[in-house]
Amino acid sequence: MKALSISDAEQMILAIQDEIRRSDQSRYDHRLHGVLLVAQGMSCPEVARLLGDGPRTVEYWVNRFERNGLGGLAEGERSGRPSRLSVRQWEQVVAWLRQSPQQCGLEANLWDGKTLSALIEQKFQIQLGTRQCQRLFRQLGFRLRKPRPVAGHPDPALQRAQKKTARTGSKRRR
Repeated sequence: MKALSISDAEQMILAIQDEIRRSDQSRYDHRLHGVLLVAQGMSCPEVARLLGDGPRTVEYWVNRFERNGLGGLAEGERSGRPSRLSVRQWEQVVAWLRQSPQQCGLEANLWDGKTLSALIEQKFQIQLGTRQCQRLFRQLGFRLRKPRPVAGHPDPALQRAQKKTARTGSKRRR
């Protein structure tokens, strides 16, 4: 049987690892595979190299599995900075994003990070950066749309003047 290969393997490895990190379930499955390989006799450093994780990380998985069984591999609470917006404020932001910026008293045509940041500061007196507001779009399930560039319409008078100028500067052949 011919050995198979993945084209652009380095790039694909990074893409697959990103995909694994995307959801709690895929991270759980990833940890299950790691513990399974250790149970089948591979060392933690070997498993870590194979799966693209640190050896200490695989050791944590095995120790948690030994202490708590399958439940030890489940996703726990992740620490992080607490949200600056309350639940009620989050709900209000969702309601705003379902409207146009003009309906919220802004002059913009489309929502973007800068516009949302300005509205949150105006209504809640909370400063969020443009980039953080762009992340809010994704967290809330909204797509950040970019305005389409509008092609300029030609000025007929300018076109006529340009044609006349071009003709007078050149010699005609007969």
